[in-house]
Amino acid sequence: MGGLVSYFHRGGSMMWLLLIVAIFAVAIIIERIYSLYIKARTNPIKLVEIVKSKIEEGGIDDALDYLAKHKSPIAKVLYAGLEKVERGRAVVEEAMARKASQEFAFLDRGMVYLSAAVTVAPILGFLGTVTGMIKAFQAIALAGEVEPTLVAKGISEALITTATGLLIAAPVSVFYSAFSSTINGYNRKAEEAANSLVEYLLEKGVLHEVE
Repeated sequence: MGGLVSYFHRGGSMMWLLLIVAIFAVAIIIERIYSLYIKARTNPIKLVEIVKSKIEEGGIDDALDYLAKHKSPIAKVLYAGLEKVERGRAVVEEAMARKASQEFAFLDRGMVYLSAAVTVAPILGFLGTVTGMIKAFQAIALAGEVEPTLVAKGISEALITTATGLLIAAPVSVFYSAFSSTINGYNRKAEEAANSLVEYLLEKGVLHEVE
């Protein structure tokens, strides 16, 4: 711990800004893990198959009862469409699309800030490099000669801030890519589930193209 504190202080004032970025990024990553891998853990494709079986066994009302008890976002989307099944395909699809825009808003929450952290961290690191080199050259100017011990502090600050900025950006960018892939996959499956339900209802004659 003492080594980390010493490393932090040798990096100069820019390390405080980098620390803020790191804490902010970690907070978003924790929230994203909860939202994407716990809150949205339900597989939309499997859920719609269960809904179909409920319709086969007990009709639309049984399926609606099942979805009402299911707290996942995709269940709420399917429920919004299924409860309007008597009003025609256009109404059902519009209801699901509208509900999806509300329920799936959490998927992208914080992603723009995570992307910003990936960009800002190296910039702050490089800014620390500049300020560190300025201090090193100022020390040379004051001494009138190049003395390693005089410029070592400035050069050390320059290297530490650059390394810290990159160390923050690298793992955050990995998490950002993983989260983006998960979001795209979930959206794709949700769309497939909604389309599958509509096609199933049309085949069964429960849903009509025009009311």
